[in-house]
Amino acid sequence: MKINTNKNQLKSFAQSLLFWKGRHKGMITTRDIKWDDIRAVFFPKTFHERYRYLGSIPWNEDGDIFQAMEPLVIFMDYKSKPKWCPRWFLRFLYLFGKDNSIVRVRNWTLYNLLHRITRGYMIIDYKTKWTSYDLRISVHADNQLFELASDIEASFYRKGLRTELIESIRCIEPDFKQDWMETERLKDYLNNLEQDNE
Repeated sequence: MKINTNKNQLKSFAQSLLFWKGRHKGMITTRDIKWDDIRAVFFPKTFHERYRYLGSIPWNEDGDIFQAMEPLVIFMDYKSKPKWCPRWFLRFLYLFGKDNSIVRVRNWTLYNLLHRITRGYMIIDYKTKWTSYDLRISVHADNQLFELASDIEASFYRKGLRTELIESIRCIEPDFKQDWMETERLKDYLNNLEQDNE
């Protein structure tokens, strides 16, 4: 058993010399780096590839969540990327230091360098929780970026709630055209309609 362990350690060390090969150490397994990953570092094709070093970036550029979060990503890039540092270098550090992941570390030296340059600013996660418009954004950032993320969540919720209320009203009253009403009035209007139709 000890020989096998030493053999595995030797194999892991040999793979570490080939920086593109994934490694298995304890419960952590890093991924093999493909040519497409290298291409994305130097020649990003999408918004996601361009700002990937900031963590969880929306993939679908046509979606409502992307449109809501785009200002946060761009502002975080502005605040975390020094003027002297090219973006490709940050993507390189994110790939070879963090394995293009928010939870793994591939190389501690490169990870620490990325963290030092960007001050650790990152979008940890974004998701909808109870409804499609209940957006939750988790960030590591300063107060200004944190408040922007909170404002985006609140705005996304208000817009989604209004849309849902109007659709619910039009299911009962198809000719409803007063979609300019405030949200609270829309709620009352829908409640009254539902009570009248019981």
